[in-house]
Amino acid sequence: MPLFPRSPTLDNPDSDALRQEVRAYFHATCDRYEQLFECLAGDAAFYKKPIPLRHPLIFYYGHTATFFINKLLLAGLITERLDARLESIFAVGVDEMSWDDLNDAHYNWPTVTEVTAYRQRMRATVDKVIAGTPLNGPIRWDTPWWTILMGIEHERIHLETSSVLIRQHDLKHIRPHPAWAPWRKTGAAPANELVDISAGSVRLDKDQTDPYYGWDNEYGRHEADLPTFQAAKYLVSNAEFLAFVEAGGYAEPGWWDEEGGDWRNFAQARHPTFWVEAPEGWRLRLMLEEVAMPWDWPVEVNCHEARAFCRWKAARDGLQVRLPSEDEWRRIADFAGVEEVPTHSPAPANLHLDHGASACPVNEFAHGPLHDVVGNVWQWTDTPIHPYAGFRVHPLYDDFTTPTYDGRHNLFKGGSWISTGNESRLAARYAFRRHFFQHAGFRYVVGATASSVPASHYETDNLLSEYAEFHYGDTYFGVENFSKALADLAIRAHGARPAGKALDLGCAAGRASFELARHFDAVTGIDFSARFIGLGVQLAEQGVLRYTLPEEGELVSYRERRLADLGLDATRRRVAFFQGDACNLKPNFTGYDLILAANLIDRLYNPARFLDAVHERLNPGGLLVIASPYTWLTEHTPRDAWIGGYKKDGENHTTLDGLKDRLAPHFRLIEGPIEVPFVIRETRRKHQHTLSEVTLWERRP
Repeated sequence: MPLFPRSPTLDNPDSDALRQEVRAYFHATCDRYEQLFECLAGDAAFYKKPIPLRHPLIFYYGHTATFFINKLLLAGLITERLDARLESIFAVGVDEMSWDDLNDAHYNWPTVTEVTAYRQRMRATVDKVIAGTPLNGPIRWDTPWWTILMGIEHERIHLETSSVLIRQHDLKHIRPHPAWAPWRKTGAAPANELVDISAGSVRLDKDQTDPYYGWDNEYGRHEADLPTFQAAKYLVSNAEFLAFVEAGGYAEPGWWDEEGGDWRNFAQARHPTFWVEAPEGWRLRLMLEEVAMPWDWPVEVNCHEARAFCRWKAARDGLQVRLPSEDEWRRIADFAGVEEVPTHSPAPANLHLDHGASACPVNEFAHGPLHDVVGNVWQWTDTPIHPYAGFRVHPLYDDFTTPTYDGRHNLFKGGSWISTGNESRLAARYAFRRHFFQHAGFRYVVGATASSVPASHYETDNLLSEYAEFHYGDTYFGVENFSKALADLAIRAHGARPAGKALDLGCAAGRASFELARHFDAVTGIDFSARFIGLGVQLAEQGVLRYTLPEEGELVSYRERRLADLGLDATRRRVAFFQGDACNLKPNFTGYDLILAANLIDRLYNPARFLDAVHERLNPGGLLVIASPYTWLTEHTPRDAWIGGYKKDGENHTTLDGLKDRLAPHFRLIEGPIEVPFVIRETRRKHQHTLSEVTLWERRP
């Protein structure tokens, strides 16, 4: 089988050759991804959840395809959707986050045939974009072509995560496949030993001129000086981990921290999840089959299990045994002389699908004095993912990394047998919740406790901090809090109407959602940005929000806001936040008695579509509250999609005129326009003062 294509070099001066390389990279990725789903034994297997915390596999079959279309639309590389329904159902993939919706009742999944046909249409569309988009290299993250690479690398991530879900599926739903044959080699496990890693420095300074695709968390500046430490020669094998299991490691609370103990108790874990107890002895579940335990293969566990093993081994051996930090892993890689996956020859590691569709013996691939520094299985670190200095969010995928900057997602490094493209590169930074399973194991180190990463207790992203203060902070120049003012106005106008459900559409940081919950039984907050939703989710879960505010230059001040101090703590249980597109909402978001759309319509890519369909979400007699400063900008809304703010037939056509035209068939204007001011603090001495025009509309019976 030919080598699975590597990430292309994006500064190739031959534009025609680069275009063809990207096209081949795209189709090879789609072919391999679709081939993975051929391992499912019939259509029914697509609709059974492998584990409760994730969607059924039909979601992942469609998700990566709709991701291409949704991102190409955002980038302006296409102008029309292929299927708005599928592009809504399959839109959000980060389904371990608390705002994602995993209620099966909310999904009317399409057939496998429908999704297969959609994938073919997507491939034709992307092929046309690749052929027709001007390319005057190099490809950089601020050029349209970056979006194409983003879709390809995103599908390669899900090639791996979907393989894990297939591995967790009941075997009756799985069938063997010649393209996914595992390793068969096994033998006695080698005795692990410690290797001295000399002191050294880690220096990272990656910027947008790097010639390979990268995710936003890889860029910036980072440096660290590391003292001498020791690292295990091999990844921890199944045999080495067996000693922990047989010593009662899963039953001893002392080896588990509070979070790990909670997971262990919830999962009723007694051994690694891929281990299977059988009368003839331990067996191992692979992706497509179950085999006699290969004791010399690496154990595959989550971060909690790896940490518990290290505590047990430290106590047993009297050594400072622990997981490595991210910096220590990088130092190990430098010490071992590990290089990137070669372009035209197989990787000298169990990596990039170059050898087999499973892990392999831990002593198969040597890297200097160690083995498996990269490849075989991912290696958990003890480092929660955090931004490097100079971190910037990519504007077309603002929720790839930022939701994981919460102290609850740990990095793992090195890649697994199925890690390809960006995943296989040394700079890759992927993080999962500590209770999640991937094809991941660990290598332990011995030495003084590594320097800890400063906890991100305070939100430092300027835009998020600005909105946190706008929603929950001080008032400025005597102007009332805007979100509270809108909610108060809406509640007053709502009067004695039914107060079951309210929808805060374009909720941003969520203050109006909590305010509306003082009156309504349940409030849904929806925003396009997962970064904004994260602020509301944090308040709903913890009741507290901390962030920094710019004062001047590099000087900042620190703020802590609590819902209890705003009289809103009791509303937390009545608010739920979701990520969504106001122009293409999921069908379950309906049956509301009030909808608030605050400063939203002039930020939509198709406001007419929203206005023409919003009545379908609202109960007869319910209220629609629209607030907007009518700041029409082509960067948000194409000029021909504005609903006002221009000359029509030689006369001024205001946004209010446009609202009346669009809403008249289903609404009557009952109040307004009313001007409601708001102030946004940028720095201590710079503020934005704006007037938002508010109109209130009652849906006709």
